[in-house]
Amino acid sequence: MTRWAWPAVALALAVLAGALWGADSARWDWQPALAASQPWRAWTGAGVHWSPTHLAMNLGATALLAWLGWRAGAGPREALAWALAWPLTQLGLLLQPTLLHFGGLSGVLHAGVAVLIWRLLRSRDTRELAIGAGLAAGLLAKLLLEAPWRSATRAVEGWDFALAPGAHASGALAGAAMALLICGWTRHD
Repeated sequence: MTRWAWPAVALALAVLAGALWGADSARWDWQPALAASQPWRAWTGAGVHWSPTHLAMNLGATALLAWLGWRAGAGPREALAWALAWPLTQLGLLLQPTLLHFGGLSGVLHAGVAVLIWRLLRSRDTRELAIGAGLAAGLLAKLLLEAPWRSATRAVEGWDFALAPGAHASGALAGAAMALLICGWTRHD
Protein backbone atom coordinates (compact mmCIF):
# COMPACT_ATOMS: atom_id res chain seq x y z
CA MET A 1 0.00 0.00 0.00
CA THR A 2 2.91 2.37 0.66
CA ARG A 3 3.77 2.51 -3.07
CA TRP A 4 0.42 4.15 -3.70
CA ALA A 5 0.99 7.18 -1.44
CA TRP A 6 2.88 9.10 -4.13
CA PRO A 7 0.34 8.47 -6.93
CA ALA A 8 -2.41 9.40 -4.44
CA VAL A 9 -0.96 12.93 -4.10
CA ALA A 10 -0.82 13.19 -7.89
CA LEU A 11 -4.42 11.99 -8.10
CA ALA A 12 -5.50 14.60 -5.53
CA LEU A 13 -3.90 17.32 -7.65
CA ALA A 14 -5.57 16.04 -10.82
CA VAL A 15 -8.96 15.77 -9.14
CA LEU A 16 -8.66 19.32 -7.82
CA ALA A 17 -7.76 20.60 -11.29
CA GLY A 18 -10.70 18.75 -12.80
CA ALA A 19 -13.11 19.96 -10.13
CA LEU A 20 -12.10 23.58 -10.59
CA TRP A 21 -12.07 23.51 -14.40
CA GLY A 22 -14.66 26.01 -15.55
CA ALA A 23 -15.19 27.41 -12.04
CA ASP A 24 -14.87 31.11 -11.27
CA SER A 25 -11.08 31.45 -11.21
CA ALA A 26 -11.20 34.70 -9.23
CA ARG A 27 -12.79 32.76 -6.38
CA TRP A 28 -10.14 30.03 -6.24
CA ASP A 29 -6.86 31.25 -7.76
CA TRP A 30 -3.85 32.33 -5.72
CA GLN A 31 -3.99 36.03 -4.93
CA PRO A 32 -1.28 37.32 -2.58
CA ALA A 33 -3.53 40.16 -1.40
CA LEU A 34 -5.95 37.56 -0.02
CA ALA A 35 -3.38 35.17 1.48
CA ALA A 36 -4.15 36.05 5.10
CA SER A 37 -7.93 36.31 4.83
CA GLN A 38 -8.45 33.36 2.44
CA PRO A 39 -5.64 30.89 3.16
CA TRP A 40 -7.32 28.01 1.29
CA ARG A 41 -6.15 29.62 -1.93
CA ALA A 42 -2.67 28.22 -1.20
CA TRP A 43 -4.23 24.84 -2.08
CA THR A 44 -6.94 25.72 -4.56
CA GLY A 45 -4.73 28.00 -6.66
CA ALA A 46 -2.96 24.91 -7.98
CA GLY A 47 -6.24 23.66 -9.41
CA VAL A 48 -7.10 26.77 -11.41
CA HIS A 49 -6.10 26.68 -15.08
CA TRP A 50 -6.40 29.47 -17.62
CA SER A 51 -7.03 27.41 -20.75
CA PRO A 52 -7.59 23.84 -21.97
CA THR A 53 -3.95 23.75 -23.12
CA HIS A 54 -2.75 24.84 -19.67
CA LEU A 55 -4.86 22.15 -18.00
CA ALA A 56 -3.88 19.41 -20.46
CA MET A 57 -0.16 20.14 -20.14
CA ASN A 58 -0.29 20.09 -16.36
CA LEU A 59 -2.44 16.94 -16.18
CA GLY A 60 -0.02 15.18 -18.52
CA ALA A 61 2.93 16.25 -16.36
CA THR A 62 1.03 15.11 -13.25
CA ALA A 63 0.50 11.65 -14.72
CA LEU A 64 4.18 11.43 -15.71
CA LEU A 65 5.33 12.49 -12.24
CA ALA A 66 2.95 9.97 -10.62
CA TRP A 67 4.45 7.21 -12.73
CA LEU A 68 8.06 8.30 -12.15
CA GLY A 69 7.54 8.44 -8.38
CA TRP A 70 5.85 5.07 -8.37
CA ARG A 71 8.69 3.54 -10.40
CA ALA A 72 11.27 5.11 -8.08
CA GLY A 73 9.51 3.69 -5.04
CA ALA A 74 8.60 7.05 -3.53
CA GLY A 75 6.74 6.18 -0.35
CA PRO A 76 4.61 7.82 2.30
CA ARG A 77 7.35 10.15 3.55
CA GLU A 78 8.07 11.46 0.07
CA ALA A 79 4.33 11.79 -0.57
CA LEU A 80 3.95 13.75 2.67
CA ALA A 81 6.85 16.03 1.69
CA TRP A 82 5.20 16.68 -1.68
CA ALA A 83 1.80 17.32 -0.10
CA LEU A 84 3.29 19.78 2.42
CA ALA A 85 5.14 21.58 -0.36
CA TRP A 86 1.84 22.14 -2.16
CA PRO A 87 0.68 25.22 -0.19
CA LEU A 88 4.24 26.41 0.45
CA THR A 89 4.73 26.75 -3.30
CA GLN A 90 2.07 29.45 -3.49
CA LEU A 91 3.30 31.14 -0.30
CA GLY A 92 6.70 31.56 -1.98
CA LEU A 93 4.98 33.68 -4.61
CA LEU A 94 4.58 36.40 -1.98
CA LEU A 95 8.15 37.31 -2.97
CA GLN A 96 6.81 38.44 -6.36
CA PRO A 97 4.31 41.17 -5.48
CA THR A 98 3.62 42.00 -9.14
CA LEU A 99 2.09 38.55 -9.66
CA LEU A 100 -1.46 39.43 -8.61
CA HIS A 101 -3.09 36.15 -9.72
CA PHE A 102 -1.67 32.68 -10.15
CA GLY A 103 -3.20 29.38 -11.13
CA GLY A 104 -1.88 26.02 -12.19
CA LEU A 105 -0.19 22.84 -11.09
CA SER A 106 3.25 23.69 -12.45
CA GLY A 107 4.73 25.02 -9.21
CA VAL A 108 3.51 22.04 -7.20
CA LEU A 109 4.75 19.70 -9.93
CA HIS A 110 8.21 21.27 -9.64
CA ALA A 111 7.95 20.59 -5.89
CA GLY A 112 7.22 16.95 -6.66
CA VAL A 113 10.21 16.74 -8.98
CA ALA A 114 12.45 18.17 -6.24
CA VAL A 115 11.16 15.59 -3.73
CA LEU A 116 11.68 12.81 -6.27
CA ILE A 117 15.23 14.04 -6.93
CA TRP A 118 15.88 13.94 -3.19
CA ARG A 119 14.61 10.35 -3.09
CA LEU A 120 16.81 9.27 -5.98
CA LEU A 121 19.95 11.02 -4.73
CA ARG A 122 19.68 9.19 -1.41
CA SER A 123 19.63 5.78 -3.09
CA ARG A 124 22.40 3.22 -2.84
CA ASP A 125 21.62 2.09 -6.40
CA THR A 126 24.00 3.69 -8.92
CA ARG A 127 21.32 3.79 -11.63
CA GLU A 128 18.92 5.69 -9.37
CA LEU A 129 21.75 8.02 -8.33
CA ALA A 130 22.52 8.75 -11.99
CA ILE A 131 18.85 9.40 -12.79
CA GLY A 132 18.56 11.67 -9.75
CA ALA A 133 21.69 13.60 -10.72
CA GLY A 134 20.39 14.01 -14.28
CA LEU A 135 17.01 15.21 -13.06
CA ALA A 136 18.68 17.62 -10.64
CA ALA A 137 20.89 19.06 -13.37
CA GLY A 138 17.91 19.39 -15.71
CA LEU A 139 15.74 21.07 -13.09
CA LEU A 140 18.48 23.50 -12.11
CA ALA A 141 19.18 24.38 -15.75
CA LYS A 142 15.46 24.88 -16.43
CA LEU A 143 15.04 27.18 -13.43
CA LEU A 144 18.09 29.24 -14.37
CA LEU A 145 16.99 29.56 -18.00
CA GLU A 146 13.53 30.69 -16.90
CA ALA A 147 15.16 33.47 -14.83
CA PRO A 148 12.35 34.01 -12.29
CA TRP A 149 14.08 37.14 -10.99
CA ARG A 150 13.48 38.98 -14.30
CA SER A 151 9.67 39.13 -14.35
CA ALA A 152 6.65 37.59 -12.70
CA THR A 153 5.27 36.19 -15.97
CA ARG A 154 6.62 35.36 -19.37
CA ALA A 155 4.81 34.73 -22.63
CA VAL A 156 5.81 31.59 -24.49
CA GLU A 157 5.19 31.45 -28.23
CA GLY A 158 2.43 29.00 -29.07
CA TRP A 159 1.01 28.86 -25.55
CA ASP A 160 -2.26 30.56 -24.67
CA PHE A 161 -1.25 31.30 -21.09
CA ALA A 162 1.65 33.08 -19.44
CA LEU A 163 4.38 31.14 -17.68
CA ALA A 164 5.10 32.07 -14.05
CA PRO A 165 8.78 31.15 -13.54
CA GLY A 166 8.64 32.16 -9.88
CA ALA A 167 6.11 29.41 -9.23
CA HIS A 168 8.52 26.84 -10.63
CA ALA A 169 11.40 28.10 -8.49
CA SER A 170 9.18 28.40 -5.42
CA GLY A 171 7.88 24.87 -5.93
CA ALA A 172 11.34 23.41 -6.38
CA LEU A 173 12.57 25.13 -3.20
CA ALA A 174 9.47 24.10 -1.22
CA GLY A 175 9.82 20.51 -2.40
CA ALA A 176 13.52 20.36 -1.55
CA ALA A 177 12.92 21.90 1.89
CA MET A 178 10.09 19.50 2.71
CA ALA A 179 12.09 16.51 1.45
CA LEU A 180 14.98 17.48 3.69
CA LEU A 181 12.66 18.04 6.66
CA ILE A 182 10.47 14.95 6.24
CA CYS A 183 12.80 12.45 4.57
CA GLY A 184 16.08 13.54 6.11
CA TRP A 185 19.55 12.45 5.06
CA THR A 186 19.14 8.71 5.53
CA ARG A 187 20.06 6.59 2.53
CA HIS A 188 17.70 3.85 1.35
CA ASP A 189 18.04 0.73 -0.77
